[in-house]
Amino acid sequence: MKKYLFTSESVTEGHPDKLCDLISDSILDECLKQDENSRVAIETFASQNKIWIAGQITSRANINIEEIVRDRVKQVGYDNKETDMDYKTCEIETKITKQSPDISIGVDIGGAGDQGIMFGYASDETKELMPLAISLAHKLSERLTYVRKNKILPYLRPDGKTQVTVEYENDVPKRIDTILISNQHIEQTDLQQMKNDLIEYVIQPIVEKKYIDNNTKIYINPTGRFVIGGPLGDTGLTGRKIIADTYGGYSHHGGGAFSGKDPTKVDRSAAYMLRHIAKNIVANGLAKKCEIEIAYAIGMEKPISMYVNTFGTGKKLDNELEEIIKEKFDLTPNGIIKYLDLKKPIYTKTTNYGHFGKEYLSWERIIPINIK
Repeated sequence: MKKYLFTSESVTEGHPDKLCDLISDSILDECLKQDENSRVAIETFASQNKIWIAGQITSRANINIEEIVRDRVKQVGYDNKETDMDYKTCEIETKITKQSPDISIGVDIGGAGDQGIMFGYASDETKELMPLAISLAHKLSERLTYVRKNKILPYLRPDGKTQVTVEYENDVPKRIDTILISNQHIEQTDLQQMKNDLIEYVIQPIVEKKYIDNNTKIYINPTGRFVIGGPLGDTGLTGRKIIADTYGGYSHHGGGAFSGKDPTKVDRSAAYMLRHIAKNIVANGLAKKCEIEIAYAIGMEKPISMYVNTFGTGKKLDNELEEIIKEKFDLTPNGIIKYLDLKKPIYTKTTNYGHFGKEYLSWERIIPINIK
């Protein structure tokens, strides 16, 4: 019997990197609301009580960046510069230019906005066809935010992390070995009460009892204290949570981040499309798990390579599935944008708790794949 442990992590929307992702995606969405053809590549950096916005925007949209930033910092729940950040007093600095004409010359004719490699993945471990560890880690992080914002556990602050370790037998998840939660809290918090509360109000509503046994380890705030958090405790930067954004390390990653990028950037749009295709290969019973890689060259429409791997679980040979994919799906940047309807202001919905596994997103829909 083959046994092994696999661990994935997630973070709450108050994690400084995720705050930056949310601001970048919010600027993108506001541009797309006013001009669906906006070209946007925005990076956000946060440290202490200051936020920097830099990047490129080519758009007819007229947006108030400072207003967007303060609204998002408030939405997350940061209102205390002594412990994390204050939306009312934080400093905001911007440096925005237009997209380089050397890039737009290729994008304008339908080519990819950059070179690069992208991956998509799916497995039958969960109903959303995601690996179990990252699925649970995201749900725990989302639950932390829920109990904080709904004042079920009012002593929690916005910054937090989760981590889940799954034990596999013959590549099938059997039990949870470890659950780790670290969440920012106010100064006067009773840490033992916090541990009891997080087990009762966060872990138990999310993790199925069948995965928990007497040997499952649960760690809550292992350092014993987490009062200073957010950008005051650690700097935040757009695109620094790419593994949490995708498959929790269970699949390869091409290296490109998602947030703040309009869909002409194949780092984002092609990764969404490959998730859609891999998910539907699994959903249609063609494999138990599937990973797909494609590569693009800047300014060129069609991918320059493709690789399909079903890890020996496919009902067709991998190279046969590759030909089916090429025949059924348009993998040009414009084809992906049209098929997934990516010019809509949908991107703040993707920012937190993973870009995959959310049924309401267009790339998560199930379609029939009829093959002979």
